[in-house]
Amino acid sequence: MRIVSLLPSATEIICKLGLEDSLVGVTHECDFPPFVRDLPKVTRTLIPREATSREIDELVRDRLKTERALYSLDTSVLEELRPDLIVTQALCDVCAVAEAEVTAAACSLPHAPKVLNLEPTSLEDVFATLLIVGEAAGVAAQANHIVDELRGRVRSIADRSSTVQSRPRVVVLEWIDPPFSCGHWSPELVTMAGGDEQLGQPGMASRTLEWDEVIESRPDVIVIACCGFDVSRTLVDVEILRRYGGWSDLPAVKTGRVFVVDGNAYFSRPGPRLVESLELLAHALHPELHPAPIGISAAVQLAVPNI
Repeated sequence: MRIVSLLPSATEIICKLGLEDSLVGVTHECDFPPFVRDLPKVTRTLIPREATSREIDELVRDRLKTERALYSLDTSVLEELRPDLIVTQALCDVCAVAEAEVTAAACSLPHAPKVLNLEPTSLEDVFATLLIVGEAAGVAAQANHIVDELRGRVRSIADRSSTVQSRPRVVVLEWIDPPFSCGHWSPELVTMAGGDEQLGQPGMASRTLEWDEVIESRPDVIVIACCGFDVSRTLVDVEILRRYGGWSDLPAVKTGRVFVVDGNAYFSRPGPRLVESLELLAHALHPELHPAPIGISAAVQLAVPNI
């Protein structure tokens, strides 16, 4: 089977299922596992490389008004790759090629491939996508084994968190300029990690926040997980937070419980590494209860004088 992935999380799912040798094409954003960076790219982005967070937000809003996608599909490369299976999504118009464009391209190919559209909005939905891809690719037994292992790791954290006597008030920010709440699976991760998310709603999309909402929520912990940004890129924007009125008076800032995580690698991607996202979050909220995740860097904690 020849598989093309049209989103980074699908690429991670495909590789987690042991289908690396079947993966023949990926998006320009796919970067994990590292070998996929050398595979043919079937998408292009309209976002300038040096755009600021505010400029990216404005571009996204403008494109969504006109229902024009931010990414385009290179149909000539797709035709050359001759895929049997294309894995894409229709959950977020910002994150991938438009569904209609994918469908049209698939129908135009000489040998029409099967198209899987993944639309997870919760952690359990993400596990279901692994099973769906596994079934479509002929590795259903392997998919079931992997999902069982991932669920076991989640249960371990949830069981430990059930013993927490005092849950901190948590705000996860998915963007800084302008500020966005977290959405979909992230509020669920906060609950399982032993916290109470104040602004994001489980299963719902993230949304633009009025800064007063953050002030009024009085978070004990703030986690900054900018969508599509790694830690170093996110730290560039952290300075913007100082311009928001009342920032220095927030309990999380006063106690130095502001954390920066790699939103691009973890929280933004509905794939198997969401379990590592949970482990990162749990350790940040309750380090005395939850051990640091193995093999990845812990969340970066910002000291009060550096904010």
